[in-house]
Amino acid sequence: MHKHFVKLTKPEKSSVYDTYWKFAVTRNEVFNKRLKDPFGPWTNDPVIRDNRFTNIFRASDRVSQYLINIQYSESLSTKDIFFKTLLFKIFNKIETYRYLEKSLGSISTSSFSIDEYDDLLTLRMANKYTIYSAAYIMPSAGSIFGHKYKHTNHLALLNRMLNDNLHLKIADSESMSEVFNLLLSYPSLGRFLAFQYTIDLNYSNIINFSEMDFVVAGPGAKNGIHKCFSSLGDYSYEDVIKMMAEEQESECQRLGLDLPTLWGRNLQLIDCQNLFCEVDKYLRVTNPDLNEASGKSRIKQKFLLAKEPFSLFFPPKWNLNDKLEISCRKRASAGIFS
Repeated sequence: MHKHFVKLTKPEKSSVYDTYWKFAVTRNEVFNKRLKDPFGPWTNDPVIRDNRFTNIFRASDRVSQYLINIQYSESLSTKDIFFKTLLFKIFNKIETYRYLEKSLGSISTSSFSIDEYDDLLTLRMANKYTIYSAAYIMPSAGSIFGHKYKHTNHLALLNRMLNDNLHLKIADSESMSEVFNLLLSYPSLGRFLAFQYTIDLNYSNIINFSEMDFVVAGPGAKNGIHKCFSSLGDYSYEDVIKMMAEEQESECQRLGLDLPTLWGRNLQLIDCQNLFCEVDKYLRVTNPDLNEASGKSRIKQKFLLAKEPFSLFFPPKWNLNDKLEISCRKRASAGIFS
C-alpha cells in the first residue's frame, strides 16, 4: 500500500516580512557595536535607537545573563538550582532578587520560609518599590491559594512545587516538552510562562535539551507572525517559528545580509519566537497601519543606558565561553548591555 502524504500549504509572506530579518541583523549589530563602544550611537535607525528591544539572542539579555550567573556561580544542588531559578523568574527583576539575597544573607531551600519571604516583599512594596518586572504579566494565583497579595500566592506556588519534588521530576524528564507539561500542570502558569520557565531551567545543568526541540508561541509573537504573514496556510504558529529557524541562512543570503550568530550559534527556536515579539513592537511604529488587530500603537519602554556593568557568560554546555575573545570580555564588563 502507498501512503498518501498531504502537502501543507505554506504561509504567505506579507509586504513587511523582510523586516523580520533586517531587524534581526540591525539589532544584533547594535549588540556587537556596544561591545566596542559603550556610548554610541550604534545605529541610524531611530526606532531601534530610541526604544528598548531585547537582544535577538535571549541568553545574552541582562536578565537572562543574571540568571545564568546565579545558576553557575557556585556548586548547587538540583533542588537549589530549581528553587533559585523559579524564585528569580517569578519576579523577573534583578533588584527584587538582590533585595531578598541581601536581607536573608543567602537564598536556599534549606532556610526557605513563606512567612519570612512574604514579610520582606510586603515591606518592599510598602516602601514603594516595584517587585515584579513589567516584561511578563504574572497571574496572581489568588483564586487557588487565597492570599491577599500576589507575591504571597506565588511563594505558596513555589512551596507546592518543592513539596511535590518537581525538581526531581524535571531532572528525570526525557524531553523539553515533558518539562513544559510538568510546569503547565501548576495553577496560574499558562503556556507562555511554562515555556519561558522551561527555557530558563534548560540554561542550568539540571536538564540539557536542544533549544531546537520545542517552542511555544506567546501572544506578542503571534501578533508579529500575523504582521509578517498575510496567511498562515496550514501552519501553526509554532510551525512558522520552526520554518524561520530552518530558513535563517537562506533568507539572510537572499536579502544580502550577514547571518547573525552568537559566536557561531545560530538563532534557536526561542530566539525566533522572541524576534517575532520584538518585530511586532518595531512595526507598531514603522507601520502603524498594521496595528488594528492588536490595538497596540506604541512601544512602552524607551531605551536607557545600562546602570552597571556585567560580563557575558553562557551555559558552559553550549561551549561558547571559550569562543569569547579576551578583548570582548573586557569590553562586555564595561557596562554596555540593555
